[in-house]
Amino acid sequence: MNHDEKPAFSYPVKVGNISANAVTVRLEANEAERTALRDLWSVLEVQSLKAELQIARWKRDGVKIKGRVQAKIVQACVVTLEPVESEIDEPVEAIFVPEGSRLARIAANDSGEMILDPEGPDLPDTFTGDTIDVGLAVTEHAALAIDPYPRKQGASFGERIESSDKDDIRPNPFAVLKDWKKD
Repeated sequence: MNHDEKPAFSYPVKVGNISANAVTVRLEANEAERTALRDLWSVLEVQSLKAELQIARWKRDGVKIKGRVQAKIVQACVVTLEPVESEIDEPVEAIFVPEGSRLARIAANDSGEMILDPEGPDLPDTFTGDTIDVGLAVTEHAALAIDPYPRKQGASFGERIESSDKDDIRPNPFAVLKDWKKD
């Protein structure tokens, strides 16, 4: 994504205004932003997107965001193409450090290998200049929670497209007949 493009949902925060005491920020996408998110996510509609975040300093020059994002979206059912409403409710956690900061490499151990705790926060994101876009972080967390294969309740494919081994062992339709002739 080139940086001239404005993100679908943007909430720039000046890093200089962030202190060690977390501030709570509540974000809500307006109509224009919801339309942009709808296009970004290729869904039928984004009915709402809101987030409540605590933003605080992290170490010397980083920023930590922690909170929740909630959204209501409408997608096309992969089976019937009818609209399916789904709700997203996801925790958001991100750390931002200035580009080129020593902290951006803090997760590397002495041998230079990356140590990532799968349960822990991801590697810090970097920001340039003095601003981080909290809206973008929220958007990315919400996007990961979107079901790629939304289905209306009760809708199923006639034949399953994806199959696992147990699907392949279908009962033989003639098996019931073999017991017949025993009379």
